[in-house]
Amino acid sequence: MPSRYSIKDLERISGIKAHTLRIWEQRYNILHPERTQTNIRYYNNYNLKKIINVALLNNNGFKISAIAKMSDAELLKEVERFLNDYNKESDQVDHLVLCLMDLDEAKFEQIMNNAIIHFGFENTLEKIIFPFFRQMGNLWLLGIINPAQEHYISNLIRQKIIVGIDRITIRPSQQARKILLYLPQLELHEMGLLYAHYLAKLRGHQCFYLGQSVPLEDLSAICKQLKPHQILSIFTAPSPEMELNEYLKLCSEQIPEIPFLISGRMVVGGEYKLRLPSSQFTVFEDFTELKSFL
Repeated sequence: MPSRYSIKDLERISGIKAHTLRIWEQRYNILHPERTQTNIRYYNNYNLKKIINVALLNNNGFKISAIAKMSDAELLKEVERFLNDYNKESDQVDHLVLCLMDLDEAKFEQIMNNAIIHFGFENTLEKIIFPFFRQMGNLWLLGIINPAQEHYISNLIRQKIIVGIDRITIRPSQQARKILLYLPQLELHEMGLLYAHYLAKLRGHQCFYLGQSVPLEDLSAICKQLKPHQILSIFTAPSPEMELNEYLKLCSEQIPEIPFLISGRMVVGGEYKLRLPSSQFTVFEDFTELKSFL
């Protein structure tokens, strides 16, 4: 884990604006920056963890003047009290981040299990796990975690979703829709698609889960065989092989009769200028909207 962070890094992880952090530092001595030999300010691991805890209490109604008077032990005790009450889903995101930073996998799994008990499986995934993934991306960009840690945690969560899918006992009726779920070739970000599988199966649909990195010609062939009523896919990262608009156009040419439900950062993130080739494609912004389509 690196030991030097800018104030913008602290803002990205804590959600507290850099301007506010500077005021807290100057007025309440909350943070203790160090300086490089060239006089550039930076913050160490202690400051990063502390500001996550400070932000958590502040977001739960504690005045910053009261937090500033707490010792480190008092601050941690108050944070643990809040986190163990499981009152707010958003607090548990910070709890998971702290566990990940401390490499405490056992506690991470315990928090996740308790969250499922307190908030339910869907709320835990939508309001804790997926926001946590966004924070994990920030941690990875800052070098706070490495790819191996990210893969370990991702696989832990992946197994939880698979267990959730396996526990669904609803049997599809003869009138149930056939939904085929897949990720395009070289797309490996599977978590959102797995959760979509869970939601579709829970609603009694007959699901065919193809998983990661499915070539278009294979998708076309299996659609001819299975004849699904709907195809669901998520586009998270740009493909090194084909531009997304071109890919969707090919989908409409090779699989013209079947409606597509699509989402993901490439589709709804605003970073990419999407041009849907036809009304065959429907975009869902988030999982709440997906539920209305299922």
